[in-house]
Amino acid sequence: MSSIIEVQDLSKYYGKHLVYEKLNFDVKEGEFLSIIGPSGCGKTTLLKILGGLIEHSSGNISINGQPVKNALKARKLGFVFQNPVLLPWRISSSNIELPLEIQGINNSPKLSDEMLKIVGLEGFENYYPGELSGGMQQRVAIARALAFKPLILMMDEPFGALDEITRNHMNLELLRIWKEEKASISTVIFVTHSIPEAVFLSDRILVLSAGPAKIEEIVDIDLPRPRKTEMKHSKRYLEFMEHLRKIIGED
Repeated sequence: MSSIIEVQDLSKYYGKHLVYEKLNFDVKEGEFLSIIGPSGCGKTTLLKILGGLIEHSSGNISINGQPVKNALKARKLGFVFQNPVLLPWRISSSNIELPLEIQGINNSPKLSDEMLKIVGLEGFENYYPGELSGGMQQRVAIARALAFKPLILMMDEPFGALDEITRNHMNLELLRIWKEEKASISTVIFVTHSIPEAVFLSDRILVLSAGPAKIEEIVDIDLPRPRKTEMKHSKRYLEFMEHLRKIIGED
């Protein structure tokens, strides 16, 4: 599996505060990579650097051998955050179309309808955010990110504010969407505080230490796909859980 993102000697400072120094890793094309670590270690900062939303202090990052800014300009990156950030006065389809409008991209209502269908919200095109549950709002946010047909979907704690039942359901939905042909997504980079969530979703998990952060380990999750809820009771799944908790220091 070839690398879609390569990171070499990445360092980040906020003023004199060192977030991390000389991180080296890659992201494989077609994989689901999660980033976990203690609170405040720089997980979100790392995701934003990989997506070109904030600058790094030194080092090199490339996407398909090109600078990150090229991928941004080509709209190859999609973003979903913990807060769906939907405009309350715009219906679902209109919220999905907003980024396209801002960038002057011609689109048809069929595009937003198609994206809503992919995320399981067919029939909710004319609903306002206040009429949708938290999980449904986050689906609209995912649909909005998919509207650009990104190769890489970057997600920062997208289900962190949801209750456990809804969160588990959204994990299954995300895996389904990831493999949906019309969604166009090759790779997912996913930040989470939840070890169970990371193990269930991921092909690999990048574990950051407490700050100044370093990469403690990149763990290969060799659980079979498609992932099913029953897998959470398997011996292998529980072994990964225990191993990651020891790395992070939860035990």
